[in-house]
Amino acid sequence: MHIRPAEPGDLDTLSQICLEAFNTALAATLSSEGCDTFRAVAAPVALATRLAEDNQILVAEIAEQTVGMIELKAGRHIAMLFVSPSAQRKGIGKALIAAALKLAKEPKVTVSASLTSVPAYHSYGFILAGEIAESGGLVYQPMEVRLTEAH
Repeated sequence: MHIRPAEPGDLDTLSQICLEAFNTALAATLSSEGCDTFRAVAAPVALATRLAEDNQILVAEIAEQTVGMIELKAGRHIAMLFVSPSAQRKGIGKALIAAALKLAKEPKVTVSASLTSVPAYHSYGFILAGEIAESGGLVYQPMEVRLTEAH
């Protein structure tokens, strides 16, 4: 597995991976508003805008095939973590989290985890950090991890 910074040419593929994973795991659990909100956030143009700002996007590849991505906002918040459904449960999410945490600029990294992803974030060392909330139809569980000096 190879993890590298995203480039503008990756954004269509990354958007497709996000939407495929979203449609497989989350879409059925959300309102149409939530689905529309997610599709807007995951669109290539939205990824490009955030990549040009202060967000860092990392790409995971296996045999030169893009299989996942993570987005770190302002060095302190995981905004997106998606792995292609066909490549899940192979350690890709864990490797992306580890790579993103190395880029963190704050001693605490947060995530607004979808309810279906809470167990995965627990396995990555995150703890609950507030009540379940909703924004734009997206339902999420605030979580956080405190970094050690080793990061």
